[in-house]
Amino acid sequence: MSKRILIIDDEPSIVISLEFLMTREGYQVQVARDGEAGLAAIRQDRPDLIVLDVMMPKLDGFAVLEAIRADPALAETRVLMLTAKGREAEQRKGLDLGADAYMPKPFSTRDLVDKVRELLTETR
Repeated sequence: MSKRILIIDDEPSIVISLEFLMTREGYQVQVARDGEAGLAAIRQDRPDLIVLDVMMPKLDGFAVLEAIRADPALAETRVLMLTAKGREAEQRKGLDLGADAYMPKPFSTRDLVDKVRELLTETR
């Protein structure tokens, strides 16, 4: 069974690109376009990995990440933050809140695919 990835991002061009890349790699992909919809999808579908933007409507990525880590049923879910908020302070905040990885936009598609593969094969 292929791994399931949830992309939570409100930028259409990024979503299309990520969806294409992850599907091409053989992953099942689901998309949510804001933090609230993303959190609902996480709770309902329990993806293997979440690719999470920071700046989104309704709930930002940091709030979504905090909710994931605070819920024992979801706390072990892998989270890759992929965001234009690439300053060191934001990266540190994301990692301190429990992100498994933090990748700033713009990103290398090869690096992203490698990081996703790495996160999905690691054990906690």
